[in-house]
Amino acid sequence: MRNLPAAQAIRQAAATAGRLCGRWSRAPRAQDALTAASAFALMSLDVPGLAEADNSLNGPLAVLALAAGASTLLLRRRLPWVTYGIALLFLGWLHELTLAQFVLYSLGRYRGRLAGTLGVIGYVAFAYVMFSLPGWPVHRGSTLGSFLSLVVPIGVLAAGVGVAANRQDLVRALAAQRAETDTLHAVQQERVRISRDVHDFVGRELTLLSVRSQVLARRASGGPFENDFEELSETARSAHRMLNEIIVQRGTDGAPTPGLDALPELAERSGRAGSPVDLLIADEAHRLSPLRQAAVHRVVQECLTNAAKHAPGEKVTVRVALCADRLDITVTNPLPTTAPPAAPVSAGTGTTGMAERIRAVGGTFAAGPRGDAYEVRATLSAGELTGA
Repeated sequence: MRNLPAAQAIRQAAATAGRLCGRWSRAPRAQDALTAASAFALMSLDVPGLAEADNSLNGPLAVLALAAGASTLLLRRRLPWVTYGIALLFLGWLHELTLAQFVLYSLGRYRGRLAGTLGVIGYVAFAYVMFSLPGWPVHRGSTLGSFLSLVVPIGVLAAGVGVAANRQDLVRALAAQRAETDTLHAVQQERVRISRDVHDFVGRELTLLSVRSQVLARRASGGPFENDFEELSETARSAHRMLNEIIVQRGTDGAPTPGLDALPELAERSGRAGSPVDLLIADEAHRLSPLRQAAVHRVVQECLTNAAKHAPGEKVTVRVALCADRLDITVTNPLPTTAPPAAPVSAGTGTTGMAERIRAVGGTFAAGPRGDAYEVRATLSAGELTGA
């Protein structure tokens, strides 16, 4: 028992170190530093040859020269052509091909196909000029055929891999942008629906308030409160006009979202489609305001749709409970044990719409696997209840 705090501290420290290492390894600067270190390690294998055959550098000077060349890879994202020039310098001076491989990959990765192609052409042409001059080392290719079989594949392969990685980066960026756009679109659509419901529900109450005030003004005709009722009626009409001006984007059908009374029909349709529903709604929940009932309906409707897509045939449990001044909505369904025969068609924005609807009325929303089931849970204030 005494070792428990120490063991827990070690686990926490290990978890923290793992997170930091993972975050560090994904940082661009860390990747560049690792690339430079890898290039230096590979080039270091040529130190004996550099010190003896290729030129007059001794061992320490060769190490320093290679370290300086490898360090230019730290600029491969911002200034890849500078690193490319250094690689060609090393090719002509030390007949070093390794740095060129890393540079050509970086050109293709961070500047695209055109830059990669131009880099390969320049690299091969420069290498051929160096091969034509006296002093080209035999182990780098003694004949033109062996030279080309060594130099050309190195450049083409390195640049090709870089271009492929560049395309993958573009595809991932496009997918992330599309997902973000879909999410924003779903949020906007849900806000439009909320605005429509606010317009319909609140507008109806303002209309009733205006009419009721006019009736009271007529009844109080000639009395001291006649003008007050008239003013109240005009205020209600003015508020309704402002509501119409503010909420200009309406649903195409013009009908508000149904409330709790429509949930049994939703459950029946879901059962006919093969996903039975166990629906339990607290009697007090029917006294919720229309806006909150619309939020409940939206959540349950989307949950039943998702269950039919991702867990067809599984029983869905829906609970709508009112505890004191809090409304709890819980929808669960077992996770499928086997993958569906065909991938469900889904935009992946239903959960976003549900969350937006609940948060619009000041609630909280959570969704995800819980044990062997998928659970959606929403909690919001019950607000002011209507009469029984």
